[in-house]
Amino acid sequence: MKKNFLALGTCAFALALGLVACGEDGSSNGPTNDHDFDYGEFTDARDGQVYKTVTIGTQTWMAENLNYDPGNVSSMGSYAWSGCYDNESSNCTKYGRLYTWEVAMDDASCGYGETCNASLNPSTPVRGVCPSGWHLPSHREFEELINFIDPSFGYNHTGAASSSTAGKYLKSKSGWYSNGNGTDAYGFSALPGGNRGYDGYFYDAGDGADFWSSGEDYSSYAFRLSLLYGGEGAYLGYYGKDYARSVRCLKD
Repeated sequence: MKKNFLALGTCAFALALGLVACGEDGSSNGPTNDHDFDYGEFTDARDGQVYKTVTIGTQTWMAENLNYDPGNVSSMGSYAWSGCYDNESSNCTKYGRLYTWEVAMDDASCGYGETCNASLNPSTPVRGVCPSGWHLPSHREFEELINFIDPSFGYNHTGAASSSTAGKYLKSKSGWYSNGNGTDAYGFSALPGGNRGYDGYFYDAGDGADFWSSGEDYSSYAFRLSLLYGGEGAYLGYYGKDYARSVRCLKD
């Protein structure tokens, strides 16, 4: 697959190649060519579903949300759940499936109120609900993705971090509420699949995209990447494990 040429040099060099638009201070405002990537393809042997894949920097991601049905997950705990937004199968086709954290981790010991790995960056990749050869991205792997797009991205001691621009480049070019679409400049194609609360209430379809990481913050919280329709930013922060969110798998 092609590598994004933003990684090859300075803004001036990239500008000469016609790959970026530069600000007055010489900084990059992101790629102007939103097709500077090639899609691959992966078939999940568990159910035969086919996913587009894309390489961003040194990482290869699924370019679609996971839509694997893990079956009955009640043995993982009282908050364990996986399903389609509004319990409508058409939303799984459109957005992929939603998973609470213990289901995303495929580990009953990681349920709400349980401490699983107590780390932002597990020592080994966590496959979780992803297919063989892929894994649930760690907090730090999401950070690497955002840093590739926005080198000014940083985090504080709690692990929370934000970028004011990366969301625009990660969002899909359509499907977001009130013209909140992105440029999809790297082929990540984030769709606003919404969330399910601990009480079973569904919200934010069309408005927000949230993706679980394998990074944990104490017993009741785990980190996720969040994109919202109302801005161009991307945010890494923690939220309750008892909420159900989307999953993007990262190649091992």
